[in-house]
Amino acid sequence: MDPKQLYQEVILDHNKKPRNYGKLAGATHRAEGLNPLCGDHIWVEIKVAGDTVDAVAFEGQSCAICKASASMMTGAVKGRSVGEAESLVAGFRAMVTGKASDEETKRLGRLTVFAGIKDLPSRVKCAVLPWHTLHAALRRDASATTEGDADPAAQAG
Repeated sequence: MDPKQLYQEVILDHNKKPRNYGKLAGATHRAEGLNPLCGDHIWVEIKVAGDTVDAVAFEGQSCAICKASASMMTGAVKGRSVGEAESLVAGFRAMVTGKASDEETKRLGRLTVFAGIKDLPSRVKCAVLPWHTLHAALRRDASATTEGDADPAAQAG
């Protein structure tokens, strides 16, 4: 299947039926994510037990790319250790900004559907916002943004 067609189908599917969408009862960590230029505004909640991301959910108003990225992110990090979740955050950010090797990208499994977003600079922030927000929640920061120093396009490799 053509990667662009697969990308469109995955985005549409996760936008219409986002996984892990809504409030998370018993969340131990929570962060708010904002992309002021396009209006994406989400919250990510996680429940960490020991060193494991036991549960994760998101909610808010966002474009289809942001919602699909958040939906797939929650599935990817659920049940993983905090360290593995942080590694996925770093890998996803590197992939969508064009800084990941082919080998690093392959390790992201189903998330590679977003690999082509690096060719759409105006959409990178939409795809990366949920990951920035998850990272903030894991660090117990109250919020995350894709602007200023946190702009994924401006970050050095």
